[in-house]
Amino acid sequence: MTQYEVVIGTVGILLASNLFGVLYSFVVLRSNLFSRFRIQKKKYKEGVFGARFGLYFFNLVVLMLFSAGGAYALYDYIDTSFGSGWIIVAQVVVAFVIDDIYFYFMHRYFHENKFLLKTIHSIHHRSSTPFPLEYLYAHPLEWMIGMIGSAIAFILILAVMPINVYAFWAFGVIRNLHEIHIHSDLELPVLSWIPLISKTRHHDDHHAKLDGNYSSTFLWWDKIFKTELKNK
Repeated sequence: MTQYEVVIGTVGILLASNLFGVLYSFVVLRSNLFSRFRIQKKKYKEGVFGARFGLYFFNLVVLMLFSAGGAYALYDYIDTSFGSGWIIVAQVVVAFVIDDIYFYFMHRYFHENKFLLKTIHSIHHRSSTPFPLEYLYAHPLEWMIGMIGSAIAFILILAVMPINVYAFWAFGVIRNLHEIHIHSDLELPVLSWIPLISKTRHHDDHHAKLDGNYSSTFLWWDKIFKTELKNK
């Protein structure tokens, strides 16, 4: 697999997962197909998708440039063979754990620092009733700072072994799809039963109450640091 094939594959999976996010958003906003699974009952603002599309697009471009640039720069340290399935799984899990602990403390600090909350993080919280693509609705500076977690994760993996390209891609697509889903305001069957992984309600409550539930992927950081919101 050539350097350019790795870069094109990286961009392709990000485009595909976010195209899914666009379609998912239109179904949520324009139909009643999933209405019985909605957590909040407030109506969406008319024209909200179009009004915010510019920021969605900008942050998506930043995400693709960051990911493709990382794949290009690290190509000499990337294992492009399928190799061992266990290695791929292990790298994906390690990347998620490191990325999520970084995100937890970053996200918490954006709330506890009132200046950052007011000037930067408040943009993301304009979506008090989120829908799938709202994960891209954030201040560009916050968006770029947030991507540092995944960079740290793969650099630490690289300190031990080569990065497997399929682990890199799997992390990217799963991370995207999970973020799209937890911003969907939908508590869907099956997905809500997966243990340890944070559910839509966990993040939806954070948007609704502007407090607590700071982790993104896992539930345990909020439990360990006692920032979990309790449903009544």
